[in-house]
Amino acid sequence: MLRLSALVLLFAAAAVVRGEDAPEPQNAAELRIEGALLTLIEQTDVPARDNGVLTSIGVQEGQSVALDQVVANVDDADARLLLVKAEAEASIAESTAKNDVDVRFARKAAEVAQAELKRSKESIERFERSVSQTELDKITLEAERATLAVESADRELQTARLTLALKQAEVAVARQVVERRSVRAPLNGLVVQIHRRRGEWVKPGDPVVRLMRIDRLRVEAFVAAGALPPVAGGAATFELVQASGEPRRFPGKLVFVSPEVDPVNGQIRIWAEIENEGQALRPGQRGTLRIATATAGAGQGAK
Repeated sequence: MLRLSALVLLFAAAAVVRGEDAPEPQNAAELRIEGALLTLIEQTDVPARDNGVLTSIGVQEGQSVALDQVVANVDDADARLLLVKAEAEASIAESTAKNDVDVRFARKAAEVAQAELKRSKESIERFERSVSQTELDKITLEAERATLAVESADRELQTARLTLALKQAEVAVARQVVERRSVRAPLNGLVVQIHRRRGEWVKPGDPVVRLMRIDRLRVEAFVAAGALPPVAGGAATFELVQASGEPRRFPGKLVFVSPEVDPVNGQIRIWAEIENEGQALRPGQRGTLRIATATAGAGQGAK
């Protein structure tokens, strides 16, 4: 038994020397790219949407704004008057559309006329000459007129309801005209430039303020096509050396890997989106982009 144990240990030691032992633990690989460039994801010149004089600029350079926040106003006095007019006309149309008195009266009159015609016919059946033919013709005509009056009243009520819908649409249009006089931020961002000043005339498309989104930035870089290819959607980190010399890391995610290889340098273009915590990063800065790649074993790494 002692000799057999010694043989087992000897064979195990030989296997270790030949590298035939169990696979080493998996290690997460990381791709490091020096000189990665920070750029903007979004920036825009916010335009005026209607003609008029700028009555106010509600922001200053360096101010943060939220999505849909009003940054400037164009004179809207005439537009608001048109809105008041449209709302008044819609209110009148609504009152008319809800008034069915004429319809109810016409139906009641038709019932009375039909009842009178019925009584006249019954009277003739009992007493042949109790109602003359002339009187019967008049009573019949009145009954038919009352029936047509019901149709006419129904049609007028339907027309009133359609008029109400039209007036309500005019109110919506008038509100849109008023809304177009407000210049609103299309994104969360920072005001970096004011193109127009209060009192200036603007027309649709004229830039009023320039906004940059800085809460999230893009990091662009190039990697060799032969390197371990990163996969879009994986974790990424941007490392920037601060003035103190200490590195600071900002988390993010790889969002794009180009399917094309540059035929000149054999590189592929990638970019990640990084959370700019505390607005510590600025577009144009360079640093190190770290990308977590697929886990690789030690045996694979040696190939």
